[in-house]
Amino acid sequence: MTYRWRMATDTGFDALIPADMAAKAEQVGVNKANLSLQKLIPLGVLAGAFIGLGANFSQVITADTGLSPGIRALLGGLVFSLGLILVVVSGAELFTGNTLIVMAFASRRVSAGKLLRNWGVVYLANFVGAVSVAALVHWSGKLDAGDGALGQRVLAMAETKGSLTWTHAFVSGILANALVCLAVWMTMSAHNLFDKVVVIVFPITAFVAAGYEHSIANMFFFPLALFHGPTDDQQHVTWGHFLADNLVPVTLGNIVGGAVLVGLVYWFVYLRQRPTA
Repeated sequence: MTYRWRMATDTGFDALIPADMAAKAEQVGVNKANLSLQKLIPLGVLAGAFIGLGANFSQVITADTGLSPGIRALLGGLVFSLGLILVVVSGAELFTGNTLIVMAFASRRVSAGKLLRNWGVVYLANFVGAVSVAALVHWSGKLDAGDGALGQRVLAMAETKGSLTWTHAFVSGILANALVCLAVWMTMSAHNLFDKVVVIVFPITAFVAAGYEHSIANMFFFPLALFHGPTDDQQHVTWGHFLADNLVPVTLGNIVGGAVLVGLVYWFVYLRQRPTA
């Protein structure tokens, strides 16, 4: 398996085949699980900030009420892709993408302790990064600029997310991170920057346009709405609704969508019975 991956990468520019992608994803998981805290924490903060920047870009675009709902959702998804592009190309540690480390865990190359250490540290660091960007956007005063359409969009998005039932938030989290991890999975086949960007855009556009739930993005959406100040019409924009009714079920859904539906499925197909090197 390892020999074939080397041959595929050394003999041309064709995309790696799925079996070689699985071997590469497994090794990436080993590398991520063994990162020191000195690298893991700042890279996690950066990833949360990058997702926040993509989320803010999406809010700015979709604040234009003159667009039809379908076009607005499509454009919002396209520009949101900035977040994952920054994570993958610039190099950062994103919790939802790191659910794929489960492939290395299933191959017994990463212990449960290292897996949970990575997830826990990166999750908290992502939170810090996303909330920090939310605070900066709030302090920039842009939410009140013009007719305040952007601020209204921020509050409306948080209210919609906060009013989801636990089940709806959980299932939306599954669907969102299945698409996110498919985007990350496909970058394993890429040989250059252009390839990586192209395979990221469509899955991310799909999950955002469909309105699915991404835990790290919500770490930006809700705090920004709370910093801006919800009105009496936004009864679900509270820290309680955010943490208990949205973030918990969405996070659990993200783990199922990424680790189970993508990571373990591809591990089962390509790595479970591979021959010894």
